[in-house]
Amino acid sequence: MKKCTKLILWSACAVSLLQAGGSFAQQDKAANDPTGAVNVFLGTSGDHGQLSPAASYPFGMLSIAPQTYPNLHAGYEHNAKKVLGFTHTRFEGVGCMGSGGSILIKPFIGNNVDDTELLKSSEAAGPGFYRIGFENGISVNIAVNKNSGTEAYTFPIDGKRGFYINLSHTLANGFVAEEHTNTTNSLSGWVDARTTCGAGVYRLYYSIDFSSPVKFEEGTDHKLIARVEGANKTVLLNIGISSVDVAHAQASAKNNDRQALQTAGNNEWNKILGAVEVNGDAEKQKLFYSLLYRTVQSPYLISEADGAYRGTDGSLQKTGTTVYNGWSIWDNYRTQLPLMSLLYPDKYADMVTSIAAMYKYGKKDYATQHEPSNTVRTEHALVVLLDAWRKGFKFDIKGIADSLIAEGNRLDFAKPDKALESSYDAWALSHLMDIAGRKTESAKFHAIALKYKDYWEKDFKDITKRDVDRMQARGLYQGTIWQYRWFVPFDVKGLISLVGGEQKYMEQLDYFFANDLYNHANEPDIQAPFMYNMTSQPWKSQQLAHKYAADTVVQYYFNDNSRGIDPFVNRIYRNQTDTYVRTMDDDGGAMSAWYVFTACGIMPACVGEPVFYLNAPLFSGVKFNFPDGKKFNITTNNFGPKNIYVTSATLNGKPLERNWLTYAELRKGGTLNLTLSNKPDKSWGTKNQYITDINAK
Repeated sequence: MKKCTKLILWSACAVSLLQAGGSFAQQDKAANDPTGAVNVFLGTSGDHGQLSPAASYPFGMLSIAPQTYPNLHAGYEHNAKKVLGFTHTRFEGVGCMGSGGSILIKPFIGNNVDDTELLKSSEAAGPGFYRIGFENGISVNIAVNKNSGTEAYTFPIDGKRGFYINLSHTLANGFVAEEHTNTTNSLSGWVDARTTCGAGVYRLYYSIDFSSPVKFEEGTDHKLIARVEGANKTVLLNIGISSVDVAHAQASAKNNDRQALQTAGNNEWNKILGAVEVNGDAEKQKLFYSLLYRTVQSPYLISEADGAYRGTDGSLQKTGTTVYNGWSIWDNYRTQLPLMSLLYPDKYADMVTSIAAMYKYGKKDYATQHEPSNTVRTEHALVVLLDAWRKGFKFDIKGIADSLIAEGNRLDFAKPDKALESSYDAWALSHLMDIAGRKTESAKFHAIALKYKDYWEKDFKDITKRDVDRMQARGLYQGTIWQYRWFVPFDVKGLISLVGGEQKYMEQLDYFFANDLYNHANEPDIQAPFMYNMTSQPWKSQQLAHKYAADTVVQYYFNDNSRGIDPFVNRIYRNQTDTYVRTMDDDGGAMSAWYVFTACGIMPACVGEPVFYLNAPLFSGVKFNFPDGKKFNITTNNFGPKNIYVTSATLNGKPLERNWLTYAELRKGGTLNLTLSNKPDKSWGTKNQYITDINAK
């Protein structure tokens, strides 16, 4: 077994040991070095997450990884041997055939690019770095820190060699335009490409410095050849990118020392992942930190150190804080964004103002034609803004009130799923308008939200119809009638009444889960396992939380809008390249964040309400390390693999009979102690019930 002798190689050796199947006892120290526990190859094979092992930085746009053949959404297939080159952007975990894949660079030997075939012979990677060796003797060593990256290409011979550069390359045929200039040792310019799902356009500025002189040959269709003229076997490419202009990209490309970049990146990853400490089984720690890693790859930090940034209208702006872009809100507003609000409140404050700023500079449900970075979609930003305000994150609500109202007036109620989703938005908007002092508009959107009952009665009440378990029935975008009927998070009290009372509500939930009608391959019903928490049987949600996070499940529904006859039967979350239910996308950290919350023992009750339900954590101890120095500990009594029920709890030493905590209670710091058992206590958590009510203020 390979032995590591230098501290700087720790994370690389960690991955090597994991791949070699070593025991890796050092993982007991995961709390001190969470980066070393991360397996960046999780979810990188087949249609199982659409993830890549790219060298990246927390919330960073620069993401460097090989482009493999055959192509997957993320541009990478772990089992593939053939590599087409290396690309510099990607939006991890998204659908629509993938997103990103800008600026493909392929090293070659000799005169003809096509004579060099890159076949993988070795590979290692971790947060912030990626390394690969090829059968022909070429090796590549990549490191990323912020918007700076290095690519060290080592050639086996001193003879003719060079780089093929395709400036029109994307993962999903999204290229629009580009301009570039070159010197004897640099290439810089910009690339315009379509955003995820092709709705809008974003511009990426870049600069590449070569450590050896190169001679450029212009080809057709935005392709170039850079022939190396120096004698060194290793050619270093310093990469810088920016959403502002070429000058900022050039500044990021200067004087990049690979080892220094990797060390700096590793330190920042440890800081970010260290926001949570989990104690317990080493293998579960690896899975936990690998999934936490996936939650902090977007949105992207788009402002520069001097405060310059581009608005969504393309205008050049200045800020005294930081600005983010690159949203997948429809997918992750119920999991990933609430997780950011808890773990990284300092950064989330700027994310919230960045979301609010879209209403000032231009916001579309998917994307504008002048995005400063790649992005997916922004439906339910209204819900996110209400949730943020109620958690104490302030923004200029009065300044954007008219734009918020305009979006509310455009809400779509045409199809059953859209009707419920838009009702949720209308509910949030009614509260935002109340905060803004716009009482008339608040009442208007409250009345609109209340009409969800009419839509629910029409399409979701009768579950005897033959199409209620069919994907895309009645024009649903994704999901089934059974799955969407639970989507009334803002008024569960009203939903229970519509169903016919609590007893009937619980009976129908029982049927839903007993017959595996739930779909964890997509987001429409990911809140459903926690919907017993609003009833006299919260212990059933505790059982389901553990089941879908850590036990074998049966899944008939898939993210290609099918109900298969060949079900998925396995654990959903596994530390493997083919993790997840097949066809399941991570969707900008949405599904990883679901696991992280559940593993910690909490889950947002309703985004827009600063409340978290409780379940038995997957670790004997969990500690949140907040940036202001406060800490919140979750400790357990009787922790064990079968003890999945909470039978009693104390908060800061005082008995806690309710099964929920507020955001303020968590952020204040303290200790929650949970006593666990393998049998439910059917009385705990049934007092002081938290249940959403559309008529509550």
